[in-house]
Amino acid sequence: MLRILIADDEPFVRHGLRTILEADPGIRVAAEAADGLTAVAEARAHPCDVALVDIRMPRMDGLAATHALLALPTAPAVIILTTFQLDEYVTEALRAGASGFLLKDTLPTDIIKAVYTVAEGNALLSPAVTRHAINMLLQRHRGLTPEERARIASLTKREHQVLLQLAEGLSNANIAQTLFTSESTVKMHVSRILAKLHVDNRVQAALLAREAHLTRQ
Repeated sequence: MLRILIADDEPFVRHGLRTILEADPGIRVAAEAADGLTAVAEARAHPCDVALVDIRMPRMDGLAATHALLALPTAPAVIILTTFQLDEYVTEALRAGASGFLLKDTLPTDIIKAVYTVAEGNALLSPAVTRHAINMLLQRHRGLTPEERARIASLTKREHQVLLQLAEGLSNANIAQTLFTSESTVKMHVSRILAKLHVDNRVQAALLAREAHLTRQ
């Protein structure tokens, strides 16, 4: 049973998300919050697997809430909720460690799929959105440090191949098909890549790959 935290200052949005999510027998909404501070407090009191966090909230916005949630001992995967694809705060939230974002008009079936996707340790961004978000971050980033370059160089040949596919936004299943291997093997490689690169999720790993010019921009 996946435990979900919904953080949004609009009661109608929270009610709609709860209705959508709890229609799935494998999901339970464990807590709700109308602002970022309450979201962090609820996550401490009711550990969750996934947090749906509105990017614009009173008292503590979604960016600050993402930082705080991911710093918890039992940190949930964070999905950012937003009205606009190009919200500048979204890219900063991805930098902070969020697993991806959903537009508020996303179809109910896709919301449920997204929750399961990030709970399994995957990013939920489509390839096109992944490239766009990462390219926005690249425009402001300082470049790789020597330590980051050394971490990339430590990857095996196969891990390097998986990282290239991951940087294009491909899922584990798609990577397995492309590299003619099993999905479980890809999942193992991804876990090792994240550990070697010292990053929390696939989006951050993809960003490092782009910064190292390992893939097309």
